[in-house]
Amino acid sequence: MIVVTGGAGFIGSNILAALDQRGEHRLVVSDRLRSNDKWRNIAKRELADIVHPDRLFDFLEAHRGSVRAIFHMGAISATTETDADKIVENNFALSLALWEWCAKNGTRLIYASSAATYGDGTQGFDDDWSIGHLAKLRPMNPYGWSKHLFDRRVSRIVAEGGPTPPQFAGLKFFNVYGPNEYHKGGQQSVVAQVYPVAVEGGAFKLFRSHNPDYPDGGQTRDFIWIGDCVDVMMWLLDSPHVNGIFNVGTGTARTFLDLASAVYRALGKAPAIDFRDTPLAIRDKYQYFTEARMTRLREAGYTKPFTSLEDGVTRYVADYLARPDSYQ
Repeated sequence: MIVVTGGAGFIGSNILAALDQRGEHRLVVSDRLRSNDKWRNIAKRELADIVHPDRLFDFLEAHRGSVRAIFHMGAISATTETDADKIVENNFALSLALWEWCAKNGTRLIYASSAATYGDGTQGFDDDWSIGHLAKLRPMNPYGWSKHLFDRRVSRIVAEGGPTPPQFAGLKFFNVYGPNEYHKGGQQSVVAQVYPVAVEGGAFKLFRSHNPDYPDGGQTRDFIWIGDCVDVMMWLLDSPHVNGIFNVGTGTARTFLDLASAVYRALGKAPAIDFRDTPLAIRDKYQYFTEARMTRLREAGYTKPFTSLEDGVTRYVADYLARPDSYQ
C-alpha cells in the first residue's frame, strides 16, 4: 500500500497517475476534497481508499505493516496565507508526526519541501541540508518558513543519530507547471493563466520590473514540468538507498516573458504581452531570480534529462489545456 497525502492536489494527483501506470493498485489518498472540482484530479484513478486528514493516523495505525511508502505532499501551499498557526499545524506538526510514525514503523517517506525555503535567494539555491547551511536561510513568508522549519528538524534528527524512516527524501520543488492545477485559482502556474487569454487573442499582463537590473518580463524562475518532478519521485521509489533533501528544478532559469511567449507559440500565435505594476503588497519581497543547483541530485544517481521550457509548455497546451478533458 502507498499513501499520498495531498493526493487530490496538483503534485499529489500526478504522483497517483504515475503509480497507477506502474501497476500500483493499492493507492490511498489523504486529502480534503471540499466542494470544488478538486475531485476531478483523482477521478481516473483506481484507489483503495480516500482518507480525510483528520483520520489519517487512525488509518495508518489500522494498517500498520501494510504501508510501504508515504508521499507527503499535503500542505497549505498558498504563499499568501497569513494564519501562521494554521500553517504550522498543517505544514510542520503533521510532517513531524508522519516522520515519527514512519521511523517507528519502517515506512519510507518522501515529502515536499519548497524552493520558498531559500527566501530572497541571497544565500543562493544550494540544497546543502547541513545544520549550519540551513541556519543561514531566511524564508520570506510563513509557508516557506514552515517548510524550512521541518527541513531543519530533519537535519538535526539525522545529525544527532535520531530515529529516521528507512528512506527519507525532502524535495525542494521550484516553479512547477502542468495538468491538475486548475483548482488552485490565482496560485495556478503562469502557463495556466496565460492560456485562456491567448486562446481569446488577448494580451497577457505580466508584472512590470521594479528592479533596474531586470527588464519588464525579464524576471526569472526555474520553471519545471510536472512530469519531471514525478520522474524524480519514481526514481526515489526505485532507489531506497537514497536519502537527503534535494532541489527539484531544471537548473536553468528562464524569464516570465519566455514562459508566456511559449504559450502563444504553442497555439501558433505571435506573443502578445503587456505589463502591469507589481502590487505594492508584494513588491518589496518579490524575487527576481531563482535557479536550482542540481548537483546533489545528479551525484545521488539521477541521470534523466529535464524537459525544456518550450517542450514542457507545448506538451501542457497540446495534451491537456487544449483538450475537452484537461485532467491527468
